[in-house]
Amino acid sequence: MKFKGINHLAMVTGDMDATIRFWRDLIGMRLINGFGENGFRHYFFEIDEKNTLAFFEWDGAQPVEQKHHGVPFKGPIVFDHIAFGVDSSEEAWQIKDKLEAAGFECSDMIDHEFIHSIYSFDPNGIPIEFCYAVAGHDIHKNPVLRDDDPPPAAKEGSEPQPGKWPQVTHPTPKVERFISS
Repeated sequence: MKFKGINHLAMVTGDMDATIRFWRDLIGMRLINGFGENGFRHYFFEIDEKNTLAFFEWDGAQPVEQKHHGVPFKGPIVFDHIAFGVDSSEEAWQIKDKLEAAGFECSDMIDHEFIHSIYSFDPNGIPIEFCYAVAGHDIHKNPVLRDDDPPPAAKEGSEPQPGKWPQVTHPTPKVERFISS
């Protein structure tokens, strides 16, 4: 099986207008689809030609309390932050300057050895990162594991390990494959 990126990340907003202004007008992602009915909206922003960022707008949805990126947290949590790749150092600095000019707090540029990153938050309190790859550190071609005590599964290597999950024994027959509307 070959995956083709993330088709979309689905987030939530209580203010679609502010969300559109931030993601389309400040960050520069095209608004490529939107629909709504009976108390909700669903809008999509183009990250690149194959990946999108989507937002549901629901009445009563409120921005989350800002949780700083990578800082441990106790209690229920779904994710830490969203990281968007950019092509160069120059583009990362341009985004940092845009965010700060618009009144959004932004971190210093952080060196993670294989990427350099800046961190901020969108109007919904969603933690976001913009990063670019550091030359000579291609973790896709040369995976790196720097953990003094990795879990057993990580010690098995970077490649998928066949046989760790049950095999499909009863695939859905083609005559039963329906698409709901």
